Amino acid sequence: MSSERDLRVDAGRLDAVVELTGPDGAASRIAVESKLSLVRRDIPATLERIDRVVDRSDVDAVPMVIARYLSPPVRDELFERGVSYADATGNLLVQLNSPALFLRDTGADGDPWRGPGRPRGTLRGTPAARVVRTLVDFMPPMSVPEVSRRSRVSTGATYRVVELLEREALLEREERGPITVVRWRELLERWSSDYGFLRSNTVCTYLHPRGLSSVTSALAAHRDLRYAVTGSLAAAKLAPYAPARLAMMYADDLETVAAALGLRPVDSGANVMLATTDNDVVFDRTFESDGVSFVAPAQAAVDLLTGPGRSPNEASALLDWMEAHEPQWRH
Repeated sequence: MSSERDLRVDAGRLDAVVELTGPDGAASRIAVESKLSLVRRDIPATLERIDRVVDRSDVDAVPMVIARYLSPPVRDELFERGVSYADATGNLLVQLNSPALFLRDTGADGDPWRGPGRPRGTLRGTPAARVVRTLVDFMPPMSVPEVSRRSRVSTGATYRVVELLEREALLEREERGPITVVRWRELLERWSSDYGFLRSNTVCTYLHPRGLSSVTSALAAHRDLRYAVTGSLAAAKLAPYAPARLAMMYADDLETVAAALGLRPVDSGANVMLATTDNDVVFDRTFESDGVSFVAPAQAAVDLLTGPGRSPNEASALLDWMEAHEPQWRH
């Protein structure tokens, strides 16, 4: 292996060029771009600059980006583009065709250098959930103050979430103007890395001996309960995938709902999951069918993305339906 740093060519500068040679003599060169930080929205411009320098010089090399820290969305984007990367926490991907080489390792999933004054890098917590749901549930354009009003989140917290999503290229907004584009499917998938039905809520498991049809019948008969069905049963109302095997729902009072539905607590063999949550956005923009209250499609999708068993496949089917029928569910 050989390397040359700070290589200056007519078309610009490469921070380093590394040449790797295999046992058979096959060699490849890697054009390294070093960044203090890299956010998702800057990836196209960064790769375009590397390609421009490589194309206009006699350096035949594949791109690689290194930085102090690369977030999971940035790493995913680089991987999908076939670009190697490394950061100071140990996240690493090197992929070459000749010589055949694939190296991958995992470091930190959070920026260890992010201090209290730096922009947030997570979508955990109720304010983030409210802003995400608002951006997904309502069609743009929307100003940030309008998002704040609709989500019932402070203006400062709303700006922090919006700035994070803009850095990760999940939305676009005019300079000092409204949000004009929301990549809502990617946004839901990104949210699922920080929010999950099982890991973000208090969940208890139950058995209804007569099956899920009896559960929904009992729900329709108890109009006084505050609950919202999510998961497979909610998705089946919009994009049937396969007969539901598990009922997932949010409830204010688990004991009251369990008693009203005739549920029996079990440690295994459950067909009902009840969740209590501090995140009451799950009760926003619900819809009713056959006397039963269901969460909004966006909430059902993120819950399925993080749910057990075949739930991620059901999430994919629901997201496909949402893409094909956007005017039907998006306000």
